[in-house]
Amino acid sequence: MNIERIAANFLRPRMGRRLAVLTASLITIGICVAVFKTVGFGTDPCSTFTLGVSAHTGMSFGTCQLIFNLLMFLPVIRFDLSRIGVGTVANMAGIGYVADFSIWLIQMWTPSGGFSLTARVLMFVVSMAAFLIAAAFYMVVDLGVAPYDAIPQLIAARTSRLSARAVRVAWDFSVLSAGFLLGATVGLTTLITGFCLGPAITSVSTRVKSWFE
Repeated sequence: MNIERIAANFLRPRMGRRLAVLTASLITIGICVAVFKTVGFGTDPCSTFTLGVSAHTGMSFGTCQLIFNLLMFLPVIRFDLSRIGVGTVANMAGIGYVADFSIWLIQMWTPSGGFSLTARVLMFVVSMAAFLIAAAFYMVVDLGVAPYDAIPQLIAARTSRLSARAVRVAWDFSVLSAGFLLGATVGLTTLITGFCLGPAITSVSTRVKSWFE
């Protein structure tokens, strides 16, 4: 039953360790999104869309992220409650506001002429590595998936014509295109997260999965 599977997502082995890693991962992802926005090399597809909406509405990135996640949460509730866990809720409400706070802090320390290209590239490289590792750990702790990630999984589970990977690529491209049309930056960050996140999750999982069993 779905209710039993939801309960299982909240009662996992080594729950304390899972929650600690989940919290650290989400905070790290939020900080990295803030750095990505600052250096101007684009962001991941979901953040690209919400940054575009934020620019057009005047709402903070965190609020736009929360509203977008709530809208995506509705079909998840309707079709597959088993994907919901504490990680789902934490992702919906946490990353965007961590990014907002981090952007505010970065702006306080930004030089009057802005960061140099060298500084921006260095910030980008460090943040990208941290983002990939943190996102991989978020998946490995297995406490529920974000609504954004659940939607293509739901679609793939209900179609036999397209593979799960094809559905995910189409989903990311659609959301990314909407963000681009809204004026958000699409760049190197977008490409790297698209191509490298999967391998990063696999690499981290094989090394640390035993920590949570």
